[in-house]
Amino acid sequence: MVLLLATVLGAAGLTAVPTASAAPDPGDVHGLKGEYYTQSAPGAFDFGQLRATGFDPDIDFPTLEPRLASATGQNDDVSIRWTGKIVPEKTGAHLFSMIGDNGFRLWIDGKPVIDHWVDDWEREQTSQPVELTAGRAYDLKVEFFEHQGGSNLHLKWTEPGGSKVPVPQSAFRLPDGFAYDGAIAATVLADGRTLKLDFAQKVAPPPAGLVNHLDAVIGGAEWPLGAVEADPADPRSLTVALEEPVVGNKAGDATGLADVRYDGAGALAGEDGKAVGAFWSGGPNRSTYELRTRWADEVGPHNALPEYPRPQLTRDNWQNLNGSWEFAAAKAGERPPVGRKLGEKILVPYPVESQLSGIERHEDRMWYRRTFTVPRDWKIGSGKRLRLNFGAVDWQSEVYVNGSKVAEHKGGYDKFGADITDALKPGRTQELIVGVHDPTDAADGENPPMGKQRLDPSGIWYTPSSGIWQTVWMEPVAADHADSLKLTPDVRGEKLTVEVRGVRDGVPVTATAYDGKRKVATAGGRTGAALDLPVPDPHLWSAADPHLYRLEVRVGSDRVGSYFGMRSIAVEKVNGTPRTVLNGEPVFLMATLDQGFWPDGLHTAPTDEALAYDLRMHKAMGFNSVRKHIKVEPDRWFYWADRLGLLVWQDMPAMNTVNPSTAARAEYEREMKEMIDEHAGHPSVAMWVTFNEGWGQYDQARIADLAKSWDPTRPVNNMSGLNCCGAVDGGNGDIADAHGYPSPALPQPDGKRALVSGEYGGLGLAVPGHAWAVQQSYIAVDPATYTDDYLARLDEVRKLACKGGNGAVYTQISDVEGELNGLLTYDRRIVKPDVERIRAAQEALVRDASNPVVAGCPAT
Repeated sequence: MVLLLATVLGAAGLTAVPTASAAPDPGDVHGLKGEYYTQSAPGAFDFGQLRATGFDPDIDFPTLEPRLASATGQNDDVSIRWTGKIVPEKTGAHLFSMIGDNGFRLWIDGKPVIDHWVDDWEREQTSQPVELTAGRAYDLKVEFFEHQGGSNLHLKWTEPGGSKVPVPQSAFRLPDGFAYDGAIAATVLADGRTLKLDFAQKVAPPPAGLVNHLDAVIGGAEWPLGAVEADPADPRSLTVALEEPVVGNKAGDATGLADVRYDGAGALAGEDGKAVGAFWSGGPNRSTYELRTRWADEVGPHNALPEYPRPQLTRDNWQNLNGSWEFAAAKAGERPPVGRKLGEKILVPYPVESQLSGIERHEDRMWYRRTFTVPRDWKIGSGKRLRLNFGAVDWQSEVYVNGSKVAEHKGGYDKFGADITDALKPGRTQELIVGVHDPTDAADGENPPMGKQRLDPSGIWYTPSSGIWQTVWMEPVAADHADSLKLTPDVRGEKLTVEVRGVRDGVPVTATAYDGKRKVATAGGRTGAALDLPVPDPHLWSAADPHLYRLEVRVGSDRVGSYFGMRSIAVEKVNGTPRTVLNGEPVFLMATLDQGFWPDGLHTAPTDEALAYDLRMHKAMGFNSVRKHIKVEPDRWFYWADRLGLLVWQDMPAMNTVNPSTAARAEYEREMKEMIDEHAGHPSVAMWVTFNEGWGQYDQARIADLAKSWDPTRPVNNMSGLNCCGAVDGGNGDIADAHGYPSPALPQPDGKRALVSGEYGGLGLAVPGHAWAVQQSYIAVDPATYTDDYLARLDEVRKLACKGGNGAVYTQISDVEGELNGLLTYDRRIVKPDVERIRAAQEALVRDASNPVVAGCPAT
């Protein structure tokens, strides 16, 4: 887009129309005239004052934020009018559709085609058929207004016999009388390090110092530029070196725009020597450069997550089945490919859409296949059974061994497995096949719990993580063996209650606790009844002192290792105010929002070190808590939270935001119970969050009561963000939770629940070369003042603590795809704030706000 701003022109009285004697005929330039206005008043949705006029290649904007800010000086309460002509390639009925944030309308040849001048967002509108003749130019006008928050706009058409696609730049022409000689496109090339500027006319060789008159905004970030050179292959083009790579994708069709501004003072000229005027042009991102963490290079078929995956139920003998598997897309109703080699290779356990998988595309249905051998010394069939385990598969799976179905499962976040002994065949080589169906948010799907995964990711929604995404392993077990342990600490009673699950009643069981090498106690009994293990004068677990006991459990001849922490967590009144209380003392929960996504592994961290890294950074920055946002992590993540000392707010992964069906509700509740049952033994887990911002909400009070009945030892938060987005507070549970951006907010006190700010902040900062191809910053900040801006919001958290606040969750620990509001970049290579200053301030806040009477509050 070319924008001739008042600040560029130097005088507000000048008309903001490009003036360039070298301008080609408007009919030769593909694009539209764009006029950018501020509104006469907030919420007026009118065209108050013209701020800039310029050139736009098309109307396909994943975000308009940088353009609005540069053109008008503000992001909200602005309007745009595009005019020009549209020239179809085909004759016949065309359907037009538009979707955006916020209102829009479309005219063709002066006739209204779409009118959605409404303050909402992401509601697609489709026209009636419009008869057009190939090659004829029709007048076109599009209007748009932005009220508050993010902004985007997309104009698409369905040509006769075609499918719905964005209207291409080639279909647009400038309006009569609008001269333009600037770049008609600015394209990031495949290497990710070159920006190509295309002109309608031939251009002279670039003069020295031209780069000093160019600015590039890519993904919302000012991009460092290098040398400008003539394109030897095209006299109508220039190339600009990019000093940091622009992230794209494997196919080179990443969503996102590159915008380039030229101030008109760099002596750029056409081949005829006539000066090229100031412009701001944009174009697509064709980069195939992909963002990776430093751990990705350590990953290969022979070391894909080699650690034992279940720290609270360990066995000495086991075999990891991660690594290279065969892979193929599947169709509904297809029979398993028994004995048939599949055409592709996938690295398990990385989601099929991830870089590390080697596939890097979504499939609704898929087959995995590999062979394996069973170690002879396991003596399977001679007193031992063979157990096959899956950490998690998203979402519905069927498992076959040597052609026999041994398991089927629904649920994308919980463990499952099967005894496969009877499916083994004579000989050493066995065949394992896994079929997976993952509808994600497909309109005809089952609406499973999916968290932030979307088939069309943008903004706050991310790339799906389908298929096997946690470790697959097998282990020899006794006929009577523990499938899981329920571990419940009782601090006042100085004991640990142990329940062995997945085994018949009446089997002898013995549990022994150790503190380091010192034996603490042993207790015995039989399965089917809880076992009380004394822990006298317990060393309590806390975020400051995350002390863990080792546990050994024998079930008949089965022996497993485990661990536990002694601690209590509750909401109790302190001086008449409901407070979060850890081990009988008030505790202020200072957390980040942790989405748990990775640019190379998506849901799956590339290595165990990477999995622990984000939690270590929480500790380094002075956080004592982490909110795991609508995702359930692998067991080893909880192990690291237990070991490092972080209090976990565990969200239930949300369904889609639509009203869920009866079947979807039943599945939601089943998966929520699995989440609670599987992770209730972790001392780090401090609360269960049953809904977020109303997404997929129903029976809010009943669901909170269900969670409390399944685990009465922890607080329940029935709705994080009860003040947001149509959420309905169930009115029960232990926590009342409000969201605020950028400033934190608290709900109104009810005298029963502890008050928290479940999300706040969202300060956005794009770091060139370390950001995803699609960006959205909630609140853009200056890099020079980033830490100061963060600490200013933290001061607001402190003020809320003085008003009864018990915790706050900063959004967020890392950038994630389209969101740039992380304290770390998405690739975890850059830490944005001053860590020492952040840690000192947050440790002081946690210390002061964890007193029975909050310290540091103004006198009242």
